[in-house]
Amino acid sequence: MNAMETAVTLLDKPYADALRKLDQNRVEEIRLRLGKEPRVLIQGKERLLSDRVVREEDLLRLLEAASAASAHSAAPAMAEGYLPYRGLRIGLCGTGIVRKGEFVGFRSCSSAAIRIPSQRYGLCESFLPQLLQDGFRSTLIASPPGGGKTTLLRELIRVLSGRGFRLGVVDDRGELGGSDGGRIQMDLGEHTDVLTGLDKYRGALMLLRGMNPQILAMDEVSREEDMRAVEECCACGVELLASVHASGQDDLQRRTLYRRMLDRQIFSWLITISGCGDQRRYLLTRMTG
Repeated sequence: MNAMETAVTLLDKPYADALRKLDQNRVEEIRLRLGKEPRVLIQGKERLLSDRVVREEDLLRLLEAASAASAHSAAPAMAEGYLPYRGLRIGLCGTGIVRKGEFVGFRSCSSAAIRIPSQRYGLCESFLPQLLQDGFRSTLIASPPGGGKTTLLRELIRVLSGRGFRLGVVDDRGELGGSDGGRIQMDLGEHTDVLTGLDKYRGALMLLRGMNPQILAMDEVSREEDMRAVEECCACGVELLASVHASGQDDLQRRTLYRRMLDRQIFSWLITISGCGDQRRYLLTRMTG
């Protein structure tokens, strides 16, 4: 079952039927908002999916289906504002529950965004010769949220693996590989080992100790703990392939967490993504401290 077929199983029949009529290869997200008409995200723009407004039972059905497979494993992700389900990431909004000062989940749900992971081949052909001119060196992918970082990262992992590099992937949300019960649904290459369900720091340490990767890949470095994982890999002499939410190097320089990364010159290359949908452009530049 592919990602779109999995998403369809979470929806009530009128929405599922409407979704099947669309060009499913172009759908990036399905967005359900209580009391409003459901929409899909295509090429960065929300488009109407159905004129039947989203009911509370539609959102409850979605939550029950997505969390019933493993309520225990879903709890940490719920505390981060999303649910992982068979390779999908389902973002959530609603009334939160706070215990002892910490957010632990939702009392009720008012919105859900089902992100559809995609496999797009050939994205890195234009800059790959330059990227590999001296062998692979640590590379950072940057774009604003929803800009296609994960899709490009997935394709670079596959291409580098096809070139014979041994990659370890810390897939903390199961989204890069589309993990479904331990089975990796996305094509990440023949020389790629994927660790799912652990945070980036612990996952990176396990891969470094046990799998001897030449390149370690991770998606969305955004927290201090993620930076610890990056620095640990750098200290061990392993090349890195990672992504961040940023519009470019100037944007990185303005943020304390990323400025530390720049000052240490951990990454040699920066790939900046601009545009949306089929009009996305990829710019490869040398990183400067």
